[in-house]
Amino acid sequence: MSTTPSRDTVLCISLAGRPGTFGVRFHNHLYQQLGLDFYYKAMRTDDLPAAIGGIRALGIRGCGVSMPYKEACMALVDEIDPSAAAIESVNTLVNSDGHLKAYNTDYLAVRQLLAQHQVDPGTAFALRGSGGMAKAVASALRDAGFTEGIIVARNEQAGRQLADVCGYRWVAELGDRCPPMLINVTPVGMAGGPEADQLAFCENAIAAAERVFDVVAMPAQTPLIRRAQALRKPVITGLEVIALQALEQFVLYTGVRPTSAQVDAAVAYARDI
Repeated sequence: MSTTPSRDTVLCISLAGRPGTFGVRFHNHLYQQLGLDFYYKAMRTDDLPAAIGGIRALGIRGCGVSMPYKEACMALVDEIDPSAAAIESVNTLVNSDGHLKAYNTDYLAVRQLLAQHQVDPGTAFALRGSGGMAKAVASALRDAGFTEGIIVARNEQAGRQLADVCGYRWVAELGDRCPPMLINVTPVGMAGGPEADQLAFCENAIAAAERVFDVVAMPAQTPLIRRAQALRKPVITGLEVIALQALEQFVLYTGVRPTSAQVDAAVAYARDI
C-alpha cells in the first residue's frame, strides 16, 4: 500500500496519557510489509467517553488503551473478553460495525510467554509492583496455575488487594526472601526514569533466583536483565511482552497473523529510533 492513507484506509489508534512510538512503528511497518490498507496513529484525550464515541462513529477499527484509561473505558464498551474481565483492565478495543469488544493483550502475552519459556507452575515467585500491569501479570500467573507467590508493594492497600484477588501473599519489602522467580512490574530500570540505573531486586535475591522476568521494555536490557544474564539466569524480557501484546492486537485488528520473521523485523524497526 501507499504510505499515504486514502479514504478507504482502515484507521487504528491508541489512547494514552503519554503516547509512545513503539506501537505506531510496529503496526504501520507490518501494514506496509503485508500490503494492508491500514494506518495506525497515537492520540491522547481529556474526554474518554467522547473518544470512545468517536471510535464508534468514525468506524475506527481498533484502539490500543494505555494508562490512565485502562479501567475507565470498561463501562463504555459493549462486550468484555475474558482476558480483560479476568483483571478488570483493558488495553485493546476492537470495533465490529459499532460493537466494541475489550481485550487485554498484556494478559494474553504473559500467559503465552510463561508457556513458551516452559515455566513450571510449581515455581514460587515474588512480583514487585501493584499497578495495572502488575494486575495483568499476577492474574496471568494465577490462571496458569501458579499458586505460591508474593506481591511486593510499598502501597499496602493496592498490594493487599492484588494479593487477595489472586490468592497470593503481600509484603511491603522482600527482605531476605529468595524465591526461585523474580518478576519486576515497576518502572525501576526504565530508560529516562528516576530509577533507570537501579536494580529492582537486591543482589542476593538475583543470585539465588532460578529465573528473572522484567516487564520493562525500554531498554530491553534493563539493569535487572543484565545482572541476571551475567549470572547465566534464564530471563523473560519486557521487549518480549510488548512485542507479543502488540502482535495480538495486530491480529485482532486485521485478522492476519504475520510470520515470526515478519514480527521480528517489525520489532527491530519499532526499536530503531
